[in-house]
Formats: sequence, structure tokens, C-alpha cells
Amino acid sequence: MSALAIPNISLNNGRQIPQLGLGVYKVAQGETERTVLDALEAGYRHIDTASFYRNEAEVGSAVRASGTPRDEIFVTTKLWNTDQPRPLEAFEESLERLGLDRVDLYLIHWPQPEHGQAVDVWRALIDIAASGRATSIGVSNFEIEHLEQLIAETGVVPAVNQIEVHPLHQRRELSQFCSDHGIAVEAWGPLSQGKSDLLERPEILAAAEAHGKSPAQVVLHWHVQQGRIIFPKTSRRERLFENADIFDFELSDAEMTAIASLDEQRNFGPDPRAFNDR
Repeated sequence: MSALAIPNISLNNGRQIPQLGLGVYKVAQGETERTVLDALEAGYRHIDTASFYRNEAEVGSAVRASGTPRDEIFVTTKLWNTDQPRPLEAFEESLERLGLDRVDLYLIHWPQPEHGQAVDVWRALIDIAASGRATSIGVSNFEIEHLEQLIAETGVVPAVNQIEVHPLHQRRELSQFCSDHGIAVEAWGPLSQGKSDLLERPEILAAAEAHGKSPAQVVLHWHVQQGRIIFPKTSRRERLFENADIFDFELSDAEMTAIASLDEQRNFGPDPRAFNDR
């Protein structure tokens, strides 16, 4: 099957990343390979995993078994907190589990400011990128002060910052900082992880009815209309297609404003300034 008509986003190093991908956080062991194969068969070309997810091996198996040329698939993985003292070794272990000779994006999973290792870890990622084993490098869950420190001390701007962002937690100041510095924003939990009544809000339902789309499709399009990269998690084949059917309509200014009004600065994941899970 040919690739879906999913737009690419240009990163600050000139590389391209598909704007929509599949996230495999909390996809059960034993189900990940099938889910990724289904996604690749459906035309997805962007898979987001992490060492912490414990499914890198299944992701790699699916990439190899899919028959899709490796150069057409964008694979992301991440460095977990306990591995920050040994980033080079941890990266090699991720490559080994994936069964790949490179990844397209490697991220520091959390800043862990209490430990003060982020700059040294970032320097290790810069070395990994220079070796060609990670085509692009970036961070996840970094706040403005964390990004400023990396940039000031190394001069290398992350290609990506993957953060919790959705209509109830819009992260406007952080998103603007990323935009000003050429850092692409990836949204994890783009639908608020199913932990809220977001998809029942009147502003979402009205837009869904107006465009003949589901409430989830409206929220996903709200992200892409602002230039974000998204990878909603699902293990259901039909939902893979539904999540990708979001590029054939535009939300009006009034609809965008209505959804913007939902911001409660309400996060459902950990606070990046305090999260130091080791």
C-alpha cells in the first residue's frame, strides 16, 4: 500500500519528519509488532517509541518485516532517566534492540533538573548525531529554562521538543519559545490521554458536526493546523485510519478561537520541573 497523504514538517537541520505518526507508549508487549505492521500497511511512515516503553524490539521487527524500505520510515526512540549517566551505551542498546543501524530521531526523555546532567547528555547526543547513527536529535518534556541552558552551553538547538500539549493544556509560552528558536513541537497525549471530558466539550462537538468529523479528528486537526507533529496511540486498525483522516478540512478562525478558550493549563502527566524518576 502506498503511503497516506501525510504532510512532512521541516526540522531545523533540513530533515523532514511526517506530521502524523504512531505512538506505541503502553501498547502491550506482544501487540506492538502487529500494531506497527498494521500502521505501516495503512501507510504510516513515522513510529515513536522509547527504551522506557520496552517495545523497541517489536518496533524493529515490524520495520524489518513490513517490506517498506527503511529510508521511508521515520523511527524515534528516547533515552530514559536512569540511563542519563551512560547515554552512549544506552543508545547502542536501543539500536541493538531495534535491530537498526540508525534512528531518525533520538530524544532525551526528561530533563531531570535535580540531577543537572542534561547538558552533558546533550553533548553525548551531539556526538551521536555527528556519527550519523541518529539523523536528528532533540528533547522531550523540556521547559524554557532547560532549553535555554542547552542552547547557551552547546550552541546546538534541539530539532524537536516533545511535550504534553492538548486543548486543556496548550503550553503557549513554551510553544512560542520553540517556534522562535526553530524547534519543532511534538504533542504527546494530544487527546489528553482519555483522562478528561475533552471530546465532549461543546466547542469540539460543534466543530465535529460542522465538518462531518469525529471529535478526536477535530482535536488532532487543531494540532496539525498549528504546525505540530502528533502521534496518537492506538492498537485498533480502524482507529489508525480514522486518526489519519484529518488533512482534508480546515477549522475556521472562530472554531480555532473557541478551542483555544478551553485552555485550563491542566496537565495529566508529570511536571517536568519535578519529575526525577530513577
